[in-house]
Amino acid sequence: MKRDHAEELKELKAVVKDVDKMLSAQSDRLDRQFLADRSWAYGAWRERYLDHPLVGTLARRLLWTVDGTAVGFAEGELRTLAGDAVRAGGEVRLWHPVGREPAEVVAWRDWLERHAITQPFKQAHREVYLLTDAERATGTYSNRFAAHVLRQHQFNALAGLRGWRNTLRLMVDDAAPPATRELPRWGLRAEYWIHGDGHDYTADTTESGSFLRLRTDQVRFYPIDAPQNWADCYGGEYAMATASGAAPVEPVPVAEVPPLVLSEVLRDVDLFVGVASVGNDPTWQDGGPDGRYREYWNAYGFGELNQGAETRRALLERLVPRLAIADRCTLEGRFLHVKGERHTYRIHLGSGNILMTPNDQYLCIVPKSATALETGYLPFEGDRMLAVILSKAMLLAEDTKITDPTILSQL
Repeated sequence: MKRDHAEELKELKAVVKDVDKMLSAQSDRLDRQFLADRSWAYGAWRERYLDHPLVGTLARRLLWTVDGTAVGFAEGELRTLAGDAVRAGGEVRLWHPVGREPAEVVAWRDWLERHAITQPFKQAHREVYLLTDAERATGTYSNRFAAHVLRQHQFNALAGLRGWRNTLRLMVDDAAPPATRELPRWGLRAEYWIHGDGHDYTADTTESGSFLRLRTDQVRFYPIDAPQNWADCYGGEYAMATASGAAPVEPVPVAEVPPLVLSEVLRDVDLFVGVASVGNDPTWQDGGPDGRYREYWNAYGFGELNQGAETRRALLERLVPRLAIADRCTLEGRFLHVKGERHTYRIHLGSGNILMTPNDQYLCIVPKSATALETGYLPFEGDRMLAVILSKAMLLAEDTKITDPTILSQL
């Protein structure tokens, strides 16, 4: 092929590369349509989404509502949970679990598994963040994702992908606004308050002076046209930059934020913490520079599960019994227990960190970031931690076959 069809092969590879990029971009765009509160006329939606030769490969794996009736695509048709075909309608929207009865959400999850559909992003298994008593008590802000330590550059890249605007914090005498996401459909602006962390220019910054790590604080909501808050890059209180003599605009009470908006914004923030936290880095057992993050690493790496990890746990309850290693696996609390020949292992469902018997010794296994992890069927794409946990479980269930010297030296 390379010899006789070199030009055609080159063109084909270029097309495949373009398709991959386009599908990724379209998947991200569809995932953001929940907060856009987008709807389509049925005919235009079928043409641009369901029947489209490229975007259709995503749309046919998602759930929709046609005039309020939830449908999925199976056996060549849009179908309700009862299996009835839906061939016409007026308004089409993306289905979202907020406001749905738990029985309906579970039924759609069953439906996806029966039809072996892998969604391009979490939809039926999407985390839902409901208002808590603590947020009712604080009134104007949420502390649910405060006091975390994040890798700044990873957070910044992820925030940009999710539609947030952020400024890198530098160890200089300067100020910056919080990470913000504007929500024009709702007339709101979400803010995630963050600060640079550390005081040592060499240990806590890059060569250019940007902080390596951030500390997180409140999530707040403001009217979209409210003046911007600002704070010193290396700490300090946020203050609103109003015109001289003007009173600062009060934040919107969290209880008045529409449930879908609150859930989606907090889901973004949970994603930032879940991916960028130093607590899920298996090489940070020593607590990082001067050991000052050891307490945080232990609390995060083996502590209570956040909403994303709770969703992961619920899915594992369904997946584990179908695994070839099911007889060696049990779910208990925050951990997946895996019985090997050498030890029994506890894999934390939030961080993927591992403890092993007999004395809860920490076991460091670092997954190769560029490697696609083989885990069998999963009902959605995008949760790499789920794939990491399953891959570690499969490895440790047959621990006598492990040949990696770094792992063997710990066992």
